[in-house]
Amino acid sequence: MKILFLRPAEVELHNAIDYYNRQRPGLGYEFAAELKRTIKRIKSHPDAWHQLSENTRRCRLNRFPYGIVYASGENELTILGVMHMSRHPDSWKGRT
Repeated sequence: MKILFLRPAEVELHNAIDYYNRQRPGLGYEFAAELKRTIKRIKSHPDAWHQLSENTRRCRLNRFPYGIVYASGENELTILGVMHMSRHPDSWKGRT
């Protein structure tokens, strides 16, 4: 399955990694590893996570207060957002 990050999601990912690396060196890389594990879970069971709209879902990371907002197709997973859970839940809308 092909993984595609929309530009805003890519920016959110890099901002989160930078933030966590400033908190403790290496913590941003731990965040990235947790995100990778979460994407693997999504790929295994794309319809298992919380539905946000007809075509989008959110899967929370286990260790960090973030969720991955995504849309899945037959052979592609589109990451719409890498969002802190305290953000407004609709802030990803308009990215599809």
